[in-house]
Amino acid sequence: MESGLEEEREVSNVKFEGVYVPNITPFKDGAVDVASLRGLIDYLIEGGVNGLTPCGTTGESTTLSHEEHIDVIRITVEQAAGRVPIMAGIGTNDTRETLSILERAEEIDLQGYLVVCPYYNRPNQEGILEHFRAVSERTNRPVVLYNIPMRTGRNMEVGTIVELSRIPNIAGIKDASGDIDQVMNIITRTENFSVLSGEDHLLFPICCLGGHGGVMASAHVLPGEFTAIIDAVKSGDIVEARRLHYRMLPLVRMMFKEPNPALAKAAMKLMGIIDSDEMRLPLLPVSPACREDMAGVLHGLKLL
Repeated sequence: MESGLEEEREVSNVKFEGVYVPNITPFKDGAVDVASLRGLIDYLIEGGVNGLTPCGTTGESTTLSHEEHIDVIRITVEQAAGRVPIMAGIGTNDTRETLSILERAEEIDLQGYLVVCPYYNRPNQEGILEHFRAVSERTNRPVVLYNIPMRTGRNMEVGTIVELSRIPNIAGIKDASGDIDQVMNIITRTENFSVLSGEDHLLFPICCLGGHGGVMASAHVLPGEFTAIIDAVKSGDIVEARRLHYRMLPLVRMMFKEPNPALAKAAMKLMGIIDSDEMRLPLLPVSPACREDMAGVLHGLKLL
């Protein structure tokens, strides 16, 4: 079934590349901590991040009300003030709900959307195709696919991704399958399509293989070090890129010792960027032992 989107249409030509941080949503006393969110955004931009992705997995989007979801996107756009592009997370496991959030987000001056493969329902590949076609039809802004089978229960197959890549405003994919062979197939079988690592520890190899960057929770800490990995790969200095990769690897490994984003929030609290590392149930703040271990990693990076 063809959607007709392959016909010529006016779409944004934003290219998503480099390091995007899926920024946490700070909470305090049960509510979104707007002051901490604004401070976090300034810290990340001044630290050298290439773009921001509010309301992704790391932003605890599934615990936000629709109003909070839109407010967090709006605040992120306002505070960024055009300094970096904003690729807002709007995905849910319900196409109608996703379109409802999209309709509200269209009123905000952002650059594109990150849309997760529907989770829990475990649709087949045709259902996945129809979901993303429906989203792409409602906007002329770029849409970036998000494949994370560990959370969704369904891998987006390469053929599905290639077919979606032909839709003019489907601009790329954040792939968190952890399957390098799949990523290589996506890179070689698509054109003008951004391939972003969704696995923080694979940023370096994926960029060496022709990928364009990553959406990385670990880049809350020293975002400029992660952008430097990509810059070194682009310039052909693989030795320097590898050195930076191994320098940041202990942080990357530490970041996911407990359910994300507990350790990202702990790191930002330890560094004084946010006031509280509060989470929303069913997620819990980081354990005392892991907090101490994260503090040790930050000490090693001379951040504490």
